[in-house]
Amino acid sequence: MAIDSLQLAKKSLDQLGYLDISHTKDIDFEQEFIKLKKSKDAVLLAHYYQEPRIQELADFLGDSLYLAQAAARVKSKVIVFAGVHFMAETAKIINPGKKVLLPDLKAGCSLAESCPPEEFAKFKAQYPDAIVVTYINCTAEIKALSDIVCTSSNAQRVIESIDKNQRIIFAPDKNLGKYLIKHLNRPMILWEGACVVHEAFSFEKIVKLFNKYPNAKFIAHPESESPVLDIAHYIGSTSGLLKFVQTDQSKQFIVATESGILHQMQKVCPDKEFIPAPVEDDSCACSQCAYMKLNTVQKLYNCLKFELPEIYLEPELIDRAKAPIERMLALG
Repeated sequence: MAIDSLQLAKKSLDQLGYLDISHTKDIDFEQEFIKLKKSKDAVLLAHYYQEPRIQELADFLGDSLYLAQAAARVKSKVIVFAGVHFMAETAKIINPGKKVLLPDLKAGCSLAESCPPEEFAKFKAQYPDAIVVTYINCTAEIKALSDIVCTSSNAQRVIESIDKNQRIIFAPDKNLGKYLIKHLNRPMILWEGACVVHEAFSFEKIVKLFNKYPNAKFIAHPESESPVLDIAHYIGSTSGLLKFVQTDQSKQFIVATESGILHQMQKVCPDKEFIPAPVEDDSCACSQCAYMKLNTVQKLYNCLKFELPEIYLEPELIDRAKAPIERMLALG
């Protein structure tokens, strides 16, 4: 999003009284949001890391790959995206003619922020013969510098679709990159980015937790650091973790990813126990994305009522960023 568009959106919110909540104390936000969706021909896409109330309101609920696929087939005029900024950008890139709303413009991503476009362009220029594969957790500008995008669900498929003699730059997540290098035995040039949520897990505390729950399976997202992944019984994307707990016979699972997924795990497996993997910080028991949790049901209602904040991207940037996303979607 260009800075002038960001400033315009904030100014518009102030003028409309978006931030004035004095008149909303008696509103049933869930029910009013549902009514607004119908009257405005809108649809809600939500990530698994959102709070449970938002997950229950979603028309499409899933991980980054599923939500990108859903965005590609949405027919509604308005998309409300309960996630973070890069996800709403992706929906806008796929649907340039639709209005895409993000409940809170401050809902960013530490991983996306770890890869500034100007610095990455210089990094890319050092390897002119390399194909650039970027994890979808990046800005539109980084996608525009890429040859193909991937998610944690299809990263292996994307890498395997590239000729083995071809050099690959993988960005921005170094931990996912290291996992793929080891898992696929495929050398790649890595950008040194990371997600603070998935780097927060404590290896020592997880090992101690094994003693408390000796029959539990430990499952982890590949954005976690290598020592954590080395002791995992299963490594997979958010949707992969959700599928695993449904098919595995174990009754207890220690889960190393953003804690929002525990709501869906408990919902689909009510007879099983899910323990969030502990983090280094003693002040909290699980790893939560502060950006994801900025979205609330009240903000969903406000953003659809005023149709702000809206995601704005320059047409030329959309064109350049769309091609690598379409290459990913074409792989299935």
